[in-house]
Amino acid sequence: MRPASGFDLTRTTLAVLSIGLLVAGSVWVLWPFAAALIWSVLIVVATWPVMLALQARLWNRRSLAVTVMSLLLLLLFVVPLTMLVATLAAHAPLIAEWVRALANLQSVTLPQWVGELPLIGASLREAWQHVIEGDLKDSVAQVAPYASRLAAWVVGQLGSLGGALVQFLMTVIMAAVLYLHGERYAQAVLRLGQRLGGDSGRDAVVLCSQAIRGVALGVGVTAVVQTALASLGLFMAGIPYVGVFTALMFVACIAQIGPLVVLIPAAGWLFWNDQTGWGIFLLVWSIMVGTLDNVLRPMLIRRGADLPLILIFVGVVGGLVSLGLVGIFVGPVLLAVTYTLALAWLGTPDQRPSDAP
Repeated sequence: MRPASGFDLTRTTLAVLSIGLLVAGSVWVLWPFAAALIWSVLIVVATWPVMLALQARLWNRRSLAVTVMSLLLLLLFVVPLTMLVATLAAHAPLIAEWVRALANLQSVTLPQWVGELPLIGASLREAWQHVIEGDLKDSVAQVAPYASRLAAWVVGQLGSLGGALVQFLMTVIMAAVLYLHGERYAQAVLRLGQRLGGDSGRDAVVLCSQAIRGVALGVGVTAVVQTALASLGLFMAGIPYVGVFTALMFVACIAQIGPLVVLIPAAGWLFWNDQTGWGIFLLVWSIMVGTLDNVLRPMLIRRGADLPLILIFVGVVGGLVSLGLVGIFVGPVLLAVTYTLALAWLGTPDQRPSDAP
């Protein structure tokens, strides 16, 4: 039986197969650049209004605006990572000393004020003496010989940080290219969405940009503000290595853990060294800074994307657990698009997103 007139099954099958092979081959070739490309797209979409405002102040010269934005990205990402690699390389031997110092733990006594605490002071002193006189000394003695291996492992991880540095450099270069021709690429993506899903597909593309911008505002700005305030508190309290702790707190804030993982132990260290006044100050400061995100982040996210806050929060946390750091942005985007398409399919009246920039 011959196929219907005007339809060649073999030709259509081979055409689809050829297109699939071309797409698969292209993805295979571009795969080493996938992470840098994803990050550059997220950064450009999130900071596009900033670039346009900067361009307006630089005599409407796109090249000048792109140069300034690229330099800012270098200062925000590449320079801190380079400093982190150098700091770890310089201080890696100290890790061995820190671990060996644990062997002297049996000679450490609790601060006097701990034993004078009402109700629990005597119990804490007895518990500490029990721990010191127990098996802790033998356990630390067994761990101490591995300190040098631990330091060597940390030095070995510098290679991974070096690879991350290369990825950041590639991200900055790709972001500069996207900044130069952003309108052209945006129109291409909008046309693709239009061809795939009509007006709903175009709206989904616009919603992606709004979700990315909302998460960038909520997560990024909140992390910067919390880290800056937490670092100020550490500096005022006289905590050493503020620069290293600042980097750790920024990563923790981006990962939705918060700065308290550094601030609370720092306050405990102050109490341990009989600096009770500064310890109380840093503890109160920690509570203020640690709860700031509950107010600031929802407000900023709502400004960037008119989506349910629980949807954004679940997308941020779930994306982080599933996909790593990039999932902070990818997770909310996927949930936001799915949510909007589901509302449209169910016939729920919903406000269409505004036109993309």
